[in-house]
Amino acid sequence: MPRQVLTGTVRVAVHSPDAVTRAGLVSFLEDDHRVRAVPIESIQEADIIVAAVEVVDASALDLLRGLCDKPEARFMLVVGERWQVDVSTAADRGVRAVVWRHSFDPAAFVRALLTIADGGGSLPHTLQGTLREQVGSTHRKVTAPHGLTAAAVSPREVEVLRLIAEGKELSEIATMLCYSERTVKYVLYGLTRRLQLRNRAHAVSYAIRTGLI
Repeated sequence: MPRQVLTGTVRVAVHSPDAVTRAGLVSFLEDDHRVRAVPIESIQEADIIVAAVEVVDASALDLLRGLCDKPEARFMLVVGERWQVDVSTAADRGVRAVVWRHSFDPAAFVRALLTIADGGGSLPHTLQGTLREQVGSTHRKVTAPHGLTAAAVSPREVEVLRLIAEGKELSEIATMLCYSERTVKYVLYGLTRRLQLRNRAHAVSYAIRTGLI
């Protein structure tokens, strides 16, 4: 299934306690027509919020909540020193990408923003490894005993997503799986609500990115 196609300019709000750092990040946005910086005062209108912090700890995650407490808020962190929180906790708080300041690259910065806007995420290799370990531990201790996959998706939900990805209509899926069409709709509704996915296309995209299908 094709990825979403971005339409319009991605609005980005940049927060940093250091004015020079903020000005530098904003300047990188001015060189690409696909992204546009919005004033921090208009942060509620931003599609993505970039926050520059030295250390990612509990107080940094509280800062994100203070900047924007909308459930759908998406953040990119530009980190100066250390990472001291659970990666999955940060993801639950809306963190979709992380960039280390010592290896900052303007082009990669913009690419990561576009990836977030397209429904994806971008983590450094070190944090990806940490996240895999955390997901594996959770799967062994929590999801597997309840018959769920590592992404907390049941085999029935995976099968429905696979058939949707193949272009099947809900009525066809119901017939193939010996369910009622109402049951198929209920399965999709429960999945999208639990994982905070926007629609069926987003659910299929999520399943592909996480390796479920």
